[in-house]
Amino acid sequence: MTVLNVSPVPPDEIFALNRAYIDDDFPQKVNLGVGVYRTNEGQPWPLPVVEEAEKQLAAENSVFRHEYTAIEGDRAFLPLARDLMFGFDGQATSDAKQEAAKARIGTVQTVAGTGANHLGALFLATHMKPRNVWLSNPSWANHLTIWELAGVPRKTYPYYSAATRSFDFDGMISTLESEAQEGDVILLHACAHNPTGLDPNKEQWKAIIDLCERKRIFPFFDSAYQGFASGSVDEDAWAVRYVLNEKPQMEMCVAQSFSKNFGLYGQRVGAFHYVLNEGAEDLRDTVVNNLCHLIRGEYSMGPTAGCNIVKKVLTSPELTAKWHQDLKVMSSRIISMREALYNELVRLKTPGTWKHIVEQNGMFSYTGLTPSQVYALKDKFHIYLLKSGRASISGLSPKNVNYVARAIDEVVRNVN
Repeated sequence: MTVLNVSPVPPDEIFALNRAYIDDDFPQKVNLGVGVYRTNEGQPWPLPVVEEAEKQLAAENSVFRHEYTAIEGDRAFLPLARDLMFGFDGQATSDAKQEAAKARIGTVQTVAGTGANHLGALFLATHMKPRNVWLSNPSWANHLTIWELAGVPRKTYPYYSAATRSFDFDGMISTLESEAQEGDVILLHACAHNPTGLDPNKEQWKAIIDLCERKRIFPFFDSAYQGFASGSVDEDAWAVRYVLNEKPQMEMCVAQSFSKNFGLYGQRVGAFHYVLNEGAEDLRDTVVNNLCHLIRGEYSMGPTAGCNIVKKVLTSPELTAKWHQDLKVMSSRIISMREALYNELVRLKTPGTWKHIVEQNGMFSYTGLTPSQVYALKDKFHIYLLKSGRASISGLSPKNVNYVARAIDEVVRNVN
């Protein structure tokens, strides 16, 4: 007789949707659900710089390529991930200032961005014991799961205004001002907010960070799209670097993913950074030690194959320059597909406003379509997107964008 007490949990919507798409044999089917980059031909795109790095690694044929690394991760990879995130190589500051900032940051390798988010949530739940974690409404669905498993009560702050299809800055600030408490954690998307594609501008970021500082709310940044959103790794890390450089008495943490910006979805490359306040540098090794304690009990060390690719690229000025070009290729294609969809909807005189499609950024668009309209797109047109109306713009191409626009036009006119 079983001693288990288990109940079914709902399947993950994104993976279930992708499975349904794969099983669909309709020739004009379109996948706007899964968050992966696709070419104009609808195919995966191993980044050319990644393929070049792979060739170099294969030629080196290192006998150590399958060995264990340290619990905290590959020791050559860790400072590279940190410097990319916090911009030490590109800052016009003195070496002494950079070294002082580096001394405040404890870094470990993780199993991609999901692993970094989970490790950070577990670490804060264990050592900070926050009353609540504040998540944007809406947010990446996995944020809810991660913090639920960490045992931290979840609250939400307004983020998206359905009426205007824009970022609800006033609602966010008002809610946090009136309800957030000292010691709470707030989850912030560093750029390319998932699922809305709407980000604060720099003045809004400053106001959000000022509120966190004044109310002693702990910022937890999720950086899944650095360089992928705008094409610039510096622009996409602006909010994180603002806290580091302008708010030295604030602590924060950052979950960093290399899945999107290197196209290493299945390789699971990531890092978690804990930033101590100025004057607490002596605690850095203790923070890393405690993170390693959690890592050891879960996965012992981060995977090496994808990590070696990132390391190979970021240690070569030539490969790094090529990577920056690859980022521009991906981000510019996404931008062009936004414009193409918007232009066709305008040409069709589709009811409603669609300007938000080009005002949003990154991989996703919060289209404003209702669940009924989403289901109609799937059932009648074999176009797959999340029931929230979130569409992965990468799934659009010159071959299907007009078909998608016409389908949207029809369901908007005929389905509530």
